[in-house]
Amino acid sequence: MRRLRQLAEHTPAGRERYVDLLRALAITMVVFGHWTVTVIGRDAAGQPTGHSALGDLRWAYPLTWLAQVMPVFFLVGGYANAASLTRLRARGGDAPGWLIDRSARLVRPTSTLLLVLTAAAAVAWLLGAEPTRIREVFWFATIPLWFLVAYLAAVVLTPAMYALHRRLGLAVPLVLVVLVGLGDLGRLNGPEELSYGNYLLGWLAVHQLGFAWHDTRTVPPPAGRAVPPQPATGPSGQTAPAPAETDAAGPSTPDRPGVRRRRLPTSRRAGLVFLAAGTGAALLLTVLGPWPVVMLKVPDERFDNSAPPSLALLAVAAGQLGVILLLRGPAERLLRRTGPWQLVIGVNLVVLTVFLWHLTAAILLIGMLDAVGTLPAPAAGTATWWAWRVPWLLLLSAILVVLVAIFGPVEARSGRHRTGRRTGRGSPARTASAVAGYAAVVAALLINSATPQQTPEPLGAPVPALVAYLAGAGVLRLLRSGWGTRG
Repeated sequence: MRRLRQLAEHTPAGRERYVDLLRALAITMVVFGHWTVTVIGRDAAGQPTGHSALGDLRWAYPLTWLAQVMPVFFLVGGYANAASLTRLRARGGDAPGWLIDRSARLVRPTSTLLLVLTAAAAVAWLLGAEPTRIREVFWFATIPLWFLVAYLAAVVLTPAMYALHRRLGLAVPLVLVVLVGLGDLGRLNGPEELSYGNYLLGWLAVHQLGFAWHDTRTVPPPAGRAVPPQPATGPSGQTAPAPAETDAAGPSTPDRPGVRRRRLPTSRRAGLVFLAAGTGAALLLTVLGPWPVVMLKVPDERFDNSAPPSLALLAVAAGQLGVILLLRGPAERLLRRTGPWQLVIGVNLVVLTVFLWHLTAAILLIGMLDAVGTLPAPAAGTATWWAWRVPWLLLLSAILVVLVAIFGPVEARSGRHRTGRRTGRGSPARTASAVAGYAAVVAALLINSATPQQTPEPLGAPVPALVAYLAGAGVLRLLRSGWGTRG
């Protein structure tokens, strides 16, 4: 508490605290959402299994318009990425250096999760566990990693996409929305392959809005202009242990006219427009159109609005942006108080750890209850199932607290890594190595996500995925140590 109090006291007045609150709320909602809809059952062999209750709770489909918070995470991620990139360039740094530093807080906690799960899988295999069962458990525990694939790609593309934003402004996300719509036509009428690009294009559209939000406060200063050192947010947008980040630039330059304006309208009127337009478009697409109402994965729906992101999901994201803008004033007043701000800082220090380990907490609880013969398996939607939600969430929270206490310091230490600490220009080999490192990590996570959960894998994940990930993470770690830097 003393440390949090010190961090709160040293927060500069210019920090956009609302961004930190939104990040903390988004991840918290993901965690409790996954836990709440979990249904425990048993397979033919009597082994515990789990699935989502959404398929049995159709009345809850409209609630997923609020529960689907990945657009919020990409919005604040775009803001944080723009802030750290402009700050680094103000110190004379380059894009490869930004990518290397930005990888620290994202890759280290992820590596910890994968290494621990792989070691546990190896032990289970040596003790005689079936490889198929090992893969099922590993697959469930690593569900959060599918999201990191798209986010890592957005991080790699940030220097180029931010340059495009500075030139074309809000026209960029508009074009991306049109491309997502064309991809949806492929899903609806074929060929389905046309929609594969939506996995990236949809999230990039929201990420670009984060750039535009950042530009309402700042504009990148001329290259080489001296800026006082500031601790940065982490590579996935999380708050670093010393949350003294301020925007490294002066007032924003005037917008270009029309859709080429660079700043996001943030007034209350703009919030009402986003809310009305986004909600109206979502209703038209889902009630009158062929898009599903539910914004999360449900097996019996025609297609998944979130994987890849659909036009309907982007409409919902626009409505969520409206709510965010409308609540901004009250939230900022609340965050001026020390207590609420300290809580936000505390969550953001370990927010990625919370996200990565929350399903592992569920696996551990299920295993412990099953081992002592007290694992309840009520049907979804029954009175017993609802009554079990309260102790279920409390027990899961207790286990997650323990996991965060053990593994959270990895993320917290990574957050002390300053973006732009090494401002020298890198060699071409360093640039190529940074891109290769990211590519290997993304490829590894893609292989793991694409491998069916019934595949027999003694180590939990496919060996090529583990090799690719370790190689990519190792290259990025080597680059963070300073290899390939000139000047």
